[in-house]
Amino acid sequence: MGISKLIATAYRRFLPSPLAIAILLTALTVVLALAFGRFEAEGNALVQVLDAWEKGLWNRDLLVFAYQMMLILVLGHVLVLSRPAGRLINRLTSGIHSNAQAAVIVGISTMLVAFFNWGLGLIFGAILARKVGEAAHEKGLSINYPLIGACGYLGLMVWHGGISGSAPIKASEAGHVAALLSQNTGLAAFADLPSSISTSATIFSIQNLLIFAAVLTVCGLVAYTLGKRDTPSAGTAAWFAGGEPGSRHISAAENASPVKNPQAGGAERIDRSPFVATGFALLIFGAFLLQYLPALRSLNLNPDMLNLFMLGLAVLLHGSLANFGKAVEEAIGDTSGILIQFPLYFGIMGIMNNCGLVEQISDLFVQWGTPGSLPILTFFSAGLVNIFVPSGGGQWAVQGPIFLEAALKLDIPLSKALMALAYGDQLTNMLQPFWALPLLGITRLKAREILPYSLIFMLAGGSIYLLGLLLW
Repeated sequence: MGISKLIATAYRRFLPSPLAIAILLTALTVVLALAFGRFEAEGNALVQVLDAWEKGLWNRDLLVFAYQMMLILVLGHVLVLSRPAGRLINRLTSGIHSNAQAAVIVGISTMLVAFFNWGLGLIFGAILARKVGEAAHEKGLSINYPLIGACGYLGLMVWHGGISGSAPIKASEAGHVAALLSQNTGLAAFADLPSSISTSATIFSIQNLLIFAAVLTVCGLVAYTLGKRDTPSAGTAAWFAGGEPGSRHISAAENASPVKNPQAGGAERIDRSPFVATGFALLIFGAFLLQYLPALRSLNLNPDMLNLFMLGLAVLLHGSLANFGKAVEEAIGDTSGILIQFPLYFGIMGIMNNCGLVEQISDLFVQWGTPGSLPILTFFSAGLVNIFVPSGGGQWAVQGPIFLEAALKLDIPLSKALMALAYGDQLTNMLQPFWALPLLGITRLKAREILPYSLIFMLAGGSIYLLGLLLW
């Protein structure tokens, strides 16, 4: 396990914060554009670069994308803070009697939930791992708590190929792919640029579903094997010391119940009324069916569809607008990275598109790649970039145009190129502790404690993704 300690030390000593990385990447892109970019004959090069950066920074279509991703994260977190979700977690933990059983239940459950929504899976896995630890502490059961914590993080290794994956779900929006590619003048020769890439060809393709099933199975077996062979930690007292057995330190909103205040009156009754919440949820579901039923039948999802459904479900499960509002207040803090960092990545994309860097880089991939090797190159490069750009949406904005253009020139299905990027991005989350921060806070674990196990899962999952791309 020495390699995991080395990686954790390297992250702590040499890797700055994600915001600092976004700023440094912006500066690097400006330098590369000035050195290799293509500019109009008249006009200062630096002025043109800054103009392209500013336009990309406030690109309205991409700002809508950032808000859509924020809602996916917030609404997923809100759902897991509802009473039904709390009961489900309690039910899953009540029957655990061994270390191996705990690892399998936490790992498989987390991956299944994250396939539906990455924000939901992230918080669900963290709380489930924590509840398993609390239950084991209460029962006096010895478990390997760092392994359980790593299993609770496995959802981030499957999320981008799932229903809320940034790249596939955004690419399914009508006009998004065409707008993304049409910014590159080098694609003028392609008369029929695709308007979008349907989720039926990405998320719901038979290839992706088989790959997900294989990852689910293999990681389940790995979790069981590690749970059987690894020596359990000495109970969970090291993480729950100072609290009574079964004490709850997860979330004030986790088991939120309707507020009963006999003195409440007037407008407060509206906030606390279950009838108002139910009526509003039914209104949302009615609008959802009216607007999206045809797309739902063809398995062509988009971010607006997913967010509308989760909004209605979250309001319904919380039972009142007051409880829903409290959960939103707790979940909103998770979105700070998206709010600030996404526009910086959009600015990087603006520079790369308008200064010709996307076209030049894609030409290099076309020269180096073949129809068989480009998806593999995409997979590894996406995994590498994810270490420095821990944002699937930001990565899609920067790398998406490059690989889509290269795929067009090599006559590779755009859906395959897109999923290769998604697989590479999600895989190295097991190496990148940024998205693990909520889990580490909830479980009281440290990154160096879960890294030895997350790296093993990364190697197992990576072999499946590579094999899947080769056979696609």
